[in-house]
Amino acid sequence: MKVFYGGKFIEKSKLEEVGIFYPIKLEYYKSIDSEISKNGSYFGISIVKTEYKKDNVIVETKDLRNITQSEIAVDNLLNLFKENEVTPVNAQEIMYDLRKNILI
Repeated sequence: MKVFYGGKFIEKSKLEEVGIFYPIKLEYYKSIDSEISKNGSYFGISIVKTEYKKDNVIVETKDLRNITQSEIAVDNLLNLFKENEVTPVNAQEIMYDLRKNILI
């Protein structure tokens, strides 16, 4: 099951700095998988990036499943991802870095 956590459009000025001249929206979802363990639910994150180009819309998604059994920890991660505008393409690398540095 997925629950919407939050979303935001990337600021136009940030996009224009890197040569992007169309809107990009990021959406963050908390995923809950209660069937994987008898010890309780596992939580994960899904990120959806939508690019609103002139002639088409491009949607990219990344699911990071079974990150933790702590809902508080996954909420903190979701907040961190949202505030820092983490996209699907770099989400896995960021999770690797967080785990490597024992932040989760």
